Amino acid sequence: MTKPHALVIGASRGIGLGLVRELASRGWTVIGTARGLSKATELTALAAASGGAVRTAVVDTADAASAETLRDSLKDEVFDLVLVNAGVGGPQDMTTRTVSREAFTDLFVTNALAPVRLAELLVKTVKPQTGVIGLMTSMLGSVDGASAGGFELYRASKAALNSFTRSFAARHKDQGLAVLSLHPGWVKTDMGGANAPVSVEESTRGLVNVVERAQADRGDGFFDYTGATLPW
Repeated sequence: MTKPHALVIGASRGIGLGLVRELASRGWTVIGTARGLSKATELTALAAASGGAVRTAVVDTADAASAETLRDSLKDEVFDLVLVNAGVGGPQDMTTRTVSREAFTDLFVTNALAPVRLAELLVKTVKPQTGVIGLMTSMLGSVDGASAGGFELYRASKAALNSFTRSFAARHKDQGLAVLSLHPGWVKTDMGGANAPVSVEESTRGLVNVVERAQADRGDGFFDYTGATLPW
């Protein structure tokens, strides 16, 4: 029986690296990407020890030419899952009044445009009718849930990603892909901080459960790592 095959974008550390570990532990073969491999020491060590189950690739998601180079290098691959995890917290101490044009552009290109652009480039490598495309977002991207305020630039970038993702799902509906917007929880990573209540292992275990459920029921949607449906 052929093992399921996954591509995890943004796997040098944190949640992305945890996803590679979790998928590999369940018998998947996985390609994990980083912007450069010289600093992705845990990912490269994992690949070296995996007996070929884990491989590495390089891409800077915010760079269109780099994304196209990755697409070309993977043209002969067939994936059961493409999961785009790359993103940044952005200028959290700034507001719409104080943010610079450059900082705003960098945040929205990285968090909103780049993930869906990469999904568009890679969509032909995903198995039609049975494949899953996941884009890592945040519950802070829920417009309906934005009653507490704060983190307004980050929230808006993830809301934009969610909107792009829904359009992407509609555009590729005929291919029968399950397209998921995924909230990993508040996770103990460099971005989430030491006080976050969710471990990388708990988050990634739950996220892979959501992916494997989507393989069976083919449902699009906005889900957290526990499988709960979140409001758009």
